[in-house]
Amino acid sequence: MKDGSPENPGEAPEEKKKDASSKDEDFKFIVRIVNTDIDGEKSLLVGLTNIRGIGLRSAQAISKLVEIDPKIKLGTLDDDSIANIEEHVTGFSEHAPEWMVNRKRDWETGDDLHIVDVDLELTNRDDINRMKMIRCYRGVRHEQGQKVRGQRTKANGRTGLQMGVIRKKGVPGQAPTTKG
Repeated sequence: MKDGSPENPGEAPEEKKKDASSKDEDFKFIVRIVNTDIDGEKSLLVGLTNIRGIGLRSAQAISKLVEIDPKIKLGTLDDDSIANIEEHVTGFSEHAPEWMVNRKRDWETGDDLHIVDVDLELTNRDDINRMKMIRCYRGVRHEQGQKVRGQRTKANGRTGLQMGVIRKKGVPGQAPTTKG
């Protein structure tokens, strides 16, 4: 046939078969970046958002910093590119503007930091425990399980409350009446 299609419609051309097999050899189905397993089928932009502490906006900034197309699949990247991405994720606070980091004016150092992965959970828990220990308003609200940021509490956030019918008790000093 002149149009390049195979003579048998059920068969694919041999060139395409070779490309598919070479892709399978180099393709990584799971990519590990900053102690997080990411599906290799996902694009760089979506895959980076699987890392705790990296959102869509941070992922866009990182893809610009490493100069890799954000739509490329993570599984097609080589080890050097993945190492470069991981280096930029861990050192994001050095390259990002101060409004983009997730920890401004750190308690101990005073620096603007961008914390990712397990460190984010640990620092958050440590901050809450510090507020509880110094008995500041936010710490007290955390201890009580109340809203912390000034929201109203009368109508919303009523989960965990038990509602039921309370039986009225008789008047004190009277014996209970019996029908008989």
